[in-house]
Amino acid sequence: MENLSPFNEFGFSAIEDKHSSSNYTSWAIEGMNEVNKVQFSGAEEWGESMGIDPFGSSFEFFPSQQQQQQQLSYLEYGTLENLQFVAVSPPPQTHTYFDDLHMFDENPTRMVPLSEETIANDKQQNSSTPLASLELLKSYGSNKGFKKLCDEEKIMQPIDHSAAGNEVLGRKLSTDDVMRIAGTRFIQSSPSSPKSLGSSALKSIFSHPFGQFFSGLSGEEKEEVQLAESLLACAEKVGFKQYGRAGKLLSQCESSSSKTGSPVKRVVHYFAEALRLRIDLETGRISSKDLKKMQPMDPREITKNLTPSVLAFYGAAPFCQITMFTLVQSIIENVTEAKKIHIIDFEIRKGVQWTTLMQSLVSRNRCPLELLKITAVGSGSNSKLIIEDTGKRLKDFAISLKINLCYDYVIVPDMLQLREDLFKIDPEETIVVYSQYALGSKIQQPDQLETIMRVVKTIRPSVLAITEIEASHNSTSFVNRFIEALFYFSAFFDCLENCMKHDEPNRLVFESQYLAYGIKNILAAEGAERNARNVRIDVWRAFFSRFGLVETEISMLSLFQAELVAKRFPCGSSCTFDRDGNSLLLGWKGTPLNSISVWKFL
Repeated sequence: MENLSPFNEFGFSAIEDKHSSSNYTSWAIEGMNEVNKVQFSGAEEWGESMGIDPFGSSFEFFPSQQQQQQQLSYLEYGTLENLQFVAVSPPPQTHTYFDDLHMFDENPTRMVPLSEETIANDKQQNSSTPLASLELLKSYGSNKGFKKLCDEEKIMQPIDHSAAGNEVLGRKLSTDDVMRIAGTRFIQSSPSSPKSLGSSALKSIFSHPFGQFFSGLSGEEKEEVQLAESLLACAEKVGFKQYGRAGKLLSQCESSSSKTGSPVKRVVHYFAEALRLRIDLETGRISSKDLKKMQPMDPREITKNLTPSVLAFYGAAPFCQITMFTLVQSIIENVTEAKKIHIIDFEIRKGVQWTTLMQSLVSRNRCPLELLKITAVGSGSNSKLIIEDTGKRLKDFAISLKINLCYDYVIVPDMLQLREDLFKIDPEETIVVYSQYALGSKIQQPDQLETIMRVVKTIRPSVLAITEIEASHNSTSFVNRFIEALFYFSAFFDCLENCMKHDEPNRLVFESQYLAYGIKNILAAEGAERNARNVRIDVWRAFFSRFGLVETEISMLSLFQAELVAKRFPCGSSCTFDRDGNSLLLGWKGTPLNSISVWKFL
């Protein structure tokens, strides 16, 4: 078993996953009275608004022809050229929610010891546990209670669990549906169902509607469910280290799946590759050094350059733009009185989010902007070229809008060398820290993550705007990671099927290089080689609390901003939104994929 002791002081391993989906809270209805006062015109879509702010706010921005030409020049990559930002006024803040996680005491550097019961449970999790005995798999077999934004009433409505079965039968199964049905059938048919679950738990498994609908499926859907069942059986054998039996099941999965087939067959194809790789590593056929040679570059580093396949995904799938616009809206609401704004951006990439911010700030009449400063933070050899290129483009864009932009950067060999005195801070500035997946990429390197947060705490920005992957891929238990990854990537592949053409080359590249890397790294790699270690918002909440950060509420108008972006995509109706605490969870057909959160220091 790998040693993850450095995480103990951060709490990542201690509260990494609770063997079930997050318990999502209901949508808060406070503040809705303010939203209901807004008069919505029929021209909600940005391209049709013709200068009408759909929220009736004091901010109105639609670029002139010259500005549009400059924007197209900046976004020459051909995928995000239609971005326009509709800024909205913030509603009155009536309350702030504080999450009540008692994982840490008042001393932010010392974690409260876990109870003996918790430690015993953790040891049991990391043993060779059959998949059929996992509460985690059972939880994915039931409807997760995800809410969907209702277009008519503009509020979240809970899904009727009693009607879940009829809804499934009345439409084409999603990839996630297939996996849930397969999981339910796998639990029902497994001879190793645990007595410890008790009669009530077993009753809840067998009474789930998904388990009753197999006979009503089409021949193709039955085939896919059976294929997914074989994959689950194979993973169980790998968890038991029964590699001979696992190999036979794996051969069946490999022969029946394909990287160009249906989303289910594509998922099984790449998960079978990952299981084959894990078996080869466990049996000594290949070494960890061989694994590094097979996967020499982390795709997260490659994506900073926005390759054609990544750009195609960003342009077709709504997630990137939804998270970006929602966070920009939240930032705007927190800098309404600021004349000098300083953005500190970790892993800035192409900085498209700041063109949208500038578009809003230039139209601000009540408090004209005097200075916008952007400091890009990076590490490694490739960061400087990317950051400098982004700076040139942002400066040109700012000139076209007549915005006084100061662009700077802080580049260190690694984040352990990051210091607060490297930043040029003016006491008159309102500082905002922006992180898009940057912190999550450092979970494997807790010393670097702690350094980043200590520097941020010293700088003490007015607000932190953060997007992270909403998944639990950091468990020391292989079977837990397998199940979490299976449902996460199933939703991802289902999204690509809906948003991109079936045989589009960029889609095939994105799946075979980026998604396949993540699957293999999560399932096959261990120790230092496993760098895909995503955690859910509740873990981040406990971690941030150590540094005196509290979660601020994503406003209702920011939520409407997210909905507006989703509507621009043909597949946007499949995006789902839910609250967890004060954060927004962005999902696909009910499966959460991203968290969007805003934080302030006490």
